Amino acid sequence: MGMLTITKLTSTVGAEVTGPNSDQLGADDALAGAVLEALEDNGVLVFPGLSLTPEAQVAFCTRLGEVDRSSDGRHPVSGIYPITMDKSKNASANYLRAAFLWHIDGCTPLNDECPQKATVLSAKQVADEGGETEFASAYTAYDMLSDEDKQRLGSLRVVHSLEASQRKTTPDPSQEELARWRARPTHEHPLVWTHRSGRKSLVLGASADYIVGMDVDAGRAVLDDLLASATGPDNVYSHTWSVGDTVIWDNRGVMHRAGQYADDSGRLMLRTTVLGDEPIE
Repeated sequence: MGMLTITKLTSTVGAEVTGPNSDQLGADDALAGAVLEALEDNGVLVFPGLSLTPEAQVAFCTRLGEVDRSSDGRHPVSGIYPITMDKSKNASANYLRAAFLWHIDGCTPLNDECPQKATVLSAKQVADEGGETEFASAYTAYDMLSDEDKQRLGSLRVVHSLEASQRKTTPDPSQEELARWRARPTHEHPLVWTHRSGRKSLVLGASADYIVGMDVDAGRAVLDDLLASATGPDNVYSHTWSVGDTVIWDNRGVMHRAGQYADDSGRLMLRTTVLGDEPIE
């Protein structure tokens, strides 16, 4: 097994990993196990200059779990989804604007699929300005709460919807856009996710619409305050991309968002998603 050299990037989230090359990552189950262990410990792993090919990226992800091959991202390699504002490379580019907001992927599935286990992103072209990706630990966000707040928040449930996240970037939608958003079902999740590991995290972000049983505006104020605290500078790692970088994050315990960048910047990331098997409970 290739050796992993792990260097923490912040005290709460993020570590740089060096040592293995792309061939090793896609062929060694023991190495994949070590990556998953490091991911549990650090939430985000940065592999600088790894320069994964799309095929190598998918091979790596298959060692971590089942790869999502359902998305039509106009890429010839199954399991690869282009992240770009260039509509010729991604017909759903407009939906990606919600990625500029803090979120956890998979809170509003089409059915009752579990949130994604992990996401891998590789940089093929970067923006001259903006386009960094920020990460915040949802585990630390919970751990930072007072005992009183843990007790108070532990029983709350939150309704998540695609409309809630899309309205934040498109406040005046057309009737067609609104119909598309509302075609995706809403989902009710606990505010505090108790994981199989015993760890607890907060389920927050752009899709969180309102707290069940609470005045809508008052509930949204609670969610806004929690998100602001969870994404304070002491709990955020911001990655400035270079071409060839690969980053993987634990989607179940880490929130993320992209920094603003121009639509014509040429920024192109290739995403592969590892499907999850743990419901929010």
